[in-house]
Amino acid sequence: MQRVRPGPGGALLLGLAFAFGWTPCIGPVLAAILTLAGAQGTVARGVVLLLLYSLGLGLPFLAAAVAVEHFRSVSGWLRRRAAVVNATGGALLVAMGALVFFGQFTVLLSPALELYSRLKWPPI
Repeated sequence: MQRVRPGPGGALLLGLAFAFGWTPCIGPVLAAILTLAGAQGTVARGVVLLLLYSLGLGLPFLAAAVAVEHFRSVSGWLRRRAAVVNATGGALLVAMGALVFFGQFTVLLSPALELYSRLKWPPI
């Protein structure tokens, strides 16, 4: 397997592959945000929704880029504990699935849902 060459061409190909792989994950959420933004009373409210979505999507990547050197040391720690990390993640997925299946996920999130219903959102 040949690596992607450094430079603009390689970055473009890598970005295209990344976008293609993420489309099933991001597509439905982006479609919902675009629909919600289009239904807002003003363009400014729609812009705020899209801005917040973009920040939520982009800031973790920027933080990862800034902290890439630190992550190299952390990744060693994660690799040494991969079994525990995987088991913990699996247990959380099973627990969340059980909450959704038994209709208790909304009960767990009810304080946040109640707070959200009191907010005028987006704040414009």
